[in-house]
Amino acid sequence: MDSLSRRGLLTGAGALVAAGTFGVPVATARTLTLPTSKRFKMSATTNEFFRSQPLHDATVMQSFAFDTPNNRLFAAQLKAGSGANSGDLALTQLDFAGNELGYMYLTGFGHAVSIGTEAAGSTTYLWTETDVDTASGRGRQLCRFPWQNGKTLTSASVTKWKPVPGGSVFTPAVDQRFGQLGLRYSLSDGMHINVYSLAAARAGDFSTVLATFKQPALTAGIDFQGWTLYGAYAYFWEGEAYPGAPDETQATSKLWCYDINAGQLVDSFLTLAGKSLTYREPEGMAVYGSTDATARLYFGFASGVTGDRRANLFYRNTLV
Repeated sequence: MDSLSRRGLLTGAGALVAAGTFGVPVATARTLTLPTSKRFKMSATTNEFFRSQPLHDATVMQSFAFDTPNNRLFAAQLKAGSGANSGDLALTQLDFAGNELGYMYLTGFGHAVSIGTEAAGSTTYLWTETDVDTASGRGRQLCRFPWQNGKTLTSASVTKWKPVPGGSVFTPAVDQRFGQLGLRYSLSDGMHINVYSLAAARAGDFSTVLATFKQPALTAGIDFQGWTLYGAYAYFWEGEAYPGAPDETQATSKLWCYDINAGQLVDSFLTLAGKSLTYREPEGMAVYGSTDATARLYFGFASGVTGDRRANLFYRNTLV
């Protein structure tokens, strides 16, 4: 990101907590244990997907997501020319070589630290934050809407939910493989994550929380740059931008894996992927794949100079 630090949105220890403790509405029975799944190995071989591709606007990519069934990729960024806290976003649809296929604008939504996608037949639905708090530039509610190339949506034009009444700074992650929606949100004691049934969430039902935990502390003083969900594991992405090509002592880009059922961090890796990129700011995480054999954990970087930022994607595909 160019001007807005995410420091201070990330505190706390990684312990499972009972839903309802922080105002989460729980109307039906639930469990804090998710079905067992494999996890991505953080130190596995890095694969390059594409690099130095322009998005619709020339600002820093903030996040991205795949519609796996329809083989579509979408990236989010702040809209060029809008204020840092305006909540105005640009969405770009890309092919898998990183070429632009279309765009949308979202007015008054948020910062897009994370977005999610969901296929409904041949239609792609986007999950994002909305109802921006202009003091922070972050969304206070959650929304879902269909991709409509060339359209501009306002926050008032979409259906909104506030799944956690006392929460704010909402960012979603859609786990298409396991049919889950993850929601990251802020409370007075730090960041938390809830997991819901995707089918229930799309109907506006957030009454059953499948799992909930306080986000663990990662590296002190390093910006949080994205997260995603796959099965029983949450993945976090952090790091700082730097000018020019670094040596290893400058690297801060780190991948983390959190075991939701065990309530602890289980893997991490400091990556030098894309180390020759200019600027190289970690931005966004997402999973592609409908089976373990096809699953890939993607992590992104923004690169380039002010006024000509570019998107870069890399991935891991080793599950253990």
